[in-house]
Amino acid sequence: MTDATSDDWISGFRALEKLSADDRRALLAQGRVMEAPAGTVLFQPGAECGNFLFLIEGSVRVQMVAENGREIVLYRVAGGETCIMTTACLMAHKGYGAEGVAETDFRAAAIPESVFRGLLGASEGFREFVFTAYGTRLADLMLLIEEVAFRRLDLRLADFLLKHRDAEGNLETTHQAIAVELGSVREVVSRVLKEFERKGWVTLARGCIGVARGAELEDYIRSLAA
Repeated sequence: MTDATSDDWISGFRALEKLSADDRRALLAQGRVMEAPAGTVLFQPGAECGNFLFLIEGSVRVQMVAENGREIVLYRVAGGETCIMTTACLMAHKGYGAEGVAETDFRAAAIPESVFRGLLGASEGFREFVFTAYGTRLADLMLLIEEVAFRRLDLRLADFLLKHRDAEGNLETTHQAIAVELGSVREVVSRVLKEFERKGWVTLARGCIGVARGAELEDYIRSLAA
């Protein structure tokens, strides 16, 4: 990870528009802009957190990995967002409970914990920014828990295929990658995909899934959701 020069990176965070001029100057003066390539592990379970990160550009995947190797993606952080896992660690004085991996090359601004705490206590605009992001992401995580715990995998898989297909109806991905996204295991995902293929809804090839009959997948979801 390397430092990089920066202009007014705050302009990329619309939710920070309410900050006072003094607060903006404090962030720019204390913020250290960094760059790192795709694949960089930003944090791991148990690691201490000493900085609050503003992701300027790129994408970071936050995931949990069980002892048996099973993975689940909790959420992604995109440019103009912050990571609530980092927020929670700083506020609770605890280590990370998940892993953060850069999916693309990225740029981020890091401010020290002392600056984060100072602004959190003194700046209404900064508090609103932090807690709004926290609340929004927490709602997303609650929805994820509901999906994994209570919704059938075949319905979630059908939804995933429909939402992530390209204009030609294809997804360049693997069964393992889908399993990670859905909080399942590759063998189960493969079994459901094979059933979809048998019905003619999808076509399967190495590293690629084609949605052949999206309308029938949509009908399938509606029939079981009714």
